[in-house]
Amino acid sequence: MAGVQRRRQRRHGRHRPDAGPQLRSLVGKPDQFGHGGLERPGRRRLVEVNSLQAPASAAGERVDVYLARVLDEPRNRVRNLLRRGLVTAGGSPLKPSYVLRGGEEIVYRLPPPPSKQPLAEPGPVSVIHEDEDLLIVDKPAGLIVHPGSGVPGGTLVNRLLHHRPGIAGVGSAERPGIVHRLDAGTTGVLAVACSDAAYRRLSRAFAEREVDKVYLAVVYGRPEPLQGQIELPIGRDPAVRTRMAVVSAARGGRPAVSRYRLLAEAPGLSLLKLRILTGRTHQIRVHCKAIGHPLIGDPTYGESRWRNLEPSIRRPVREFPRPALHALRLTLPGFAGAPSRTFTARVPGDLRTLCRACRLDRGLPVDRQESPEPPAALA
Repeated sequence: MAGVQRRRQRRHGRHRPDAGPQLRSLVGKPDQFGHGGLERPGRRRLVEVNSLQAPASAAGERVDVYLARVLDEPRNRVRNLLRRGLVTAGGSPLKPSYVLRGGEEIVYRLPPPPSKQPLAEPGPVSVIHEDEDLLIVDKPAGLIVHPGSGVPGGTLVNRLLHHRPGIAGVGSAERPGIVHRLDAGTTGVLAVACSDAAYRRLSRAFAEREVDKVYLAVVYGRPEPLQGQIELPIGRDPAVRTRMAVVSAARGGRPAVSRYRLLAEAPGLSLLKLRILTGRTHQIRVHCKAIGHPLIGDPTYGESRWRNLEPSIRRPVREFPRPALHALRLTLPGFAGAPSRTFTARVPGDLRTLCRACRLDRGLPVDRQESPEPPAALA
């Protein structure tokens, strides 16, 4: 009988002739958290064990939503950890649907994702400002900021690694130097950290809402009032997971605040200046849609209202190939006693041409770029 068992083990690759029965029973049998047992040569353990305490303010929030937010991890990855039993409270595994009471001590095992170090690729980089710690670029339309699912290269990060090889590994191997993002179709000013000290400072400044971000957008309609504040939570659209939408906090929506002011108007169109106090995915596009004024050219949240416009402007509006959104200005707080710095990206030619065709160009700012003060040290 023992011989039959050994032959079966050989067929399945489990037999080790140098191990007794007790040792063989331990090989390749870690517990539910990836610990225990003996490792086979070349296998890595799931070793990173962390804990955190859910604050009272998290009461009523689903644990998968809460952890995705505080760990800055994709929600599907957090759900996978929960389903595998890698997240516990009081020694018991939590389900993704578990609703926090506040005060729980949550222990989680976070397997490191496989490293996907992006490669340096040649390509133009429009530099607004550059110093030892900081790189400010003017991102063109159509350029994705960093590699991701289905996008292994051809991004701004790949170009930055060619332009400035020293940023490799700053903050993140997969997204070196990136402290905030712009959508692929959005143009304008983007800050990149070039040192670990700058990355820490800038990440904290964005997280604590100390960075002032100003945008220009061309939208359908005329907002009422002509200036105001949009305060609507944003989360994944329950019906279409690749989109964002106004979603209640109970369903995973996160607070989002945008302020707007009318700069110019034409029949059926408006040029808006927007300041976002939070940085949610697609925030301006979702908020403008929610108040009934979607962006021109937006393939995800836009509408075909060009049919109701004056004949002379229908074609330029209909054919505008991207969301009419431009990151105009970015003000970074001063560090180590230095004053704050403001950087400005010129209005791109396609947006300026659109505004001219629609008689909105009188509201566009005069072209200027970075402020004249010397760069502030971020170390």
